[in-house]
Amino acid sequence: QVQLVESGGGLVQPGGSLRLSCTGADSTFRFYAIGWFRQAPGKDREGLACISSSDGRTYYSNSMKGRLIISRDNSKNTVYLQMNGLQSEDTAMYSCATGPVVTCSNVVGGIFHEMQSWGKGTLVTISS
Repeated sequence: QVQLVESGGGLVQPGGSLRLSCTGADSTFRFYAIGWFRQAPGKDREGLACISSSDGRTYYSNSMKGRLIISRDNSKNTVYLQMNGLQSEDTAMYSCATGPVVTCSNVVGGIFHEMQSWGKGTLVTISS
């Protein structure tokens, strides 16, 4: 399984933006669909967005829809998650994940059993 490392988290003021990165360890990364997730303290993990491997099709959950843009640069083995209009309720640990067979509609629909390789996450804190 490809190993994933997230980066780009940090402290942001309400209304601000962040771009998170999910980088794969090797060039096989391009063959994997990648999902972005978050988990706030005391809450269930939530699937936010997913991008396919074949055609780069994107999928978004309703929770942050309109405030997220997922994209990938296979030359850099990286998937990005641009987050805009961040609010305090967006404070969470954000992680990326993949698996040998990923159905992106499952990811944004709250079904995660296909995800077998997870990064350690990057913490996003929204506070003034």
